[in-house]
Amino acid sequence: MIQIKRVYEAADRGDGQRFLVDRLWPRRIKRSALSLDGWNKEVAPSTELRQWFNHDPDRWNEFHGRYFAELARKPEAWEPLAEIQRQGTVTLLYGAKDMEHNHAIVLMKFLRSR
Repeated sequence: MIQIKRVYEAADRGDGQRFLVDRLWPRRIKRSALSLDGWNKEVAPSTELRQWFNHDPDRWNEFHGRYFAELARKPEAWEPLAEIQRQGTVTLLYGAKDMEHNHAIVLMKFLRSR
């Protein structure tokens, strides 16, 4: 099973393995304070795509398509997460405020489709 969660939410036993999937470290969180099994920067959207999207809901559909295409071109970034989620629960952690329009949603859909 794969799920997503804001990095600012407390860790839970149901989280399974927890991976930060942002390219940048989240604000106001000390590295020592975050319960993580890994930080997978490479699976995050490219800097160019992230800056273009800028969390603009009007660009959501196009962002979704562009990010799916980026992920398809770099299986070495997402295959480890896909393998882990076949064995148990994986929680993808993200820092965005917008809980409806963020890259973790797209990444979760992508991984579920594999």
